[in-house]
Amino acid sequence: MGSVEINILGQKYTVRGDAHEEYIRELAAYVDGKLKEIHEGNPNITPLKASILASLNIADELHKLRNEHEAVARIIEEKTNVLTGLFD
Repeated sequence: MGSVEINILGQKYTVRGDAHEEYIRELAAYVDGKLKEIHEGNPNITPLKASILASLNIADELHKLRNEHEAVARIIEEKTNVLTGLFD
């Protein structure tokens, strides 16, 4: 378990975990980018509110991707069943 120093909205944080350092840096850069997008749209927003909005945006992305993944998995399962039926 290592630690990585990251920078989000000009604040330094030390993150400890099992993930590779580059992966943690990529995640931090992604979060930092989302926060900066929100700050650009509303420069007077507090960091807490910006963090909540960024969290909601990221959760929305995750939710949509999960739904897409489930839909693709259902299509694959249906096609697999059809193909399996052809061999019976």
